[in-house]
This record gives sequence, structure tokens and C-alpha cells, in this order.
Amino acid sequence: MVDVTVEGDRVRFDVDGWDKMWALKSRLEIPLAHITSVRVDAEPARGWWHGFRMPGTQIPGVLTAGTFYQHDGAVFYDVHDPEHTIVIELDHEHYHRLVVEVADPAATVSLLDDALHGRA
Repeated sequence: MVDVTVEGDRVRFDVDGWDKMWALKSRLEIPLAHITSVRVDAEPARGWWHGFRMPGTQIPGVLTAGTFYQHDGAVFYDVHDPEHTIVIELDHEHYHRLVVEVADPAATVSLLDDALHGRA
């Protein structure tokens, strides 16, 4: 699972617990200006093929964590339960998208939408 925090003009994605080991990352920081969209979407986390894993961990139906290369570039995953997944589309970043599990997908999307549109 990932904790999402907005700090000024940046968004911090903190990977929780053992997922740091599985994803080989503990934190990502992205400028708000580089986020093009955010949505609740379980579909990208389902299935067994997420791209070429480099580096990361995938146990189909249990965990997808780390960097996966797909046809349009690098994607960061940290998902156990697809039903709690949000997708963040990025521009001008190493990752083209983040597919992460959060505690409350609707609240997290609302938080990011508010930050993106300058609402406090």
C-alpha cells in the first residue's frame, strides 16, 4: 500500500511496510505539474501480465510491486488488492504512470484533484 501526501507543489508517495522490499522503492516524489490525470481504476492491476519486470516482484493474484516496462514506457506498481487501486498518469517523469493501492481510493483521488486544480 502507498500513502499519498501533498506538500506544496509536490506529491509524495510513501511505500508502506514490506512493500518497500518487494517494490525496491520506499518513496516517489512527483511535482504536481507533472501529473496529467488521476483516477480510481482497478483494471490495470488485474491479470497476470503487467509488462517486463525490472526490478520488482510479481506473484499473480497476490502482489505486483516495482517497475514494469510496457509498450509506452515504465510503470510503477504497488498493488495487493486491485479494488483499492488508483492510476496516476504522468508527463516528464521516468514513470509514465503509477498504479498503486491506497487505503481510500476516492478520498485520495479527491485530494490529488483538489491539489491539481488549486483547491485547498
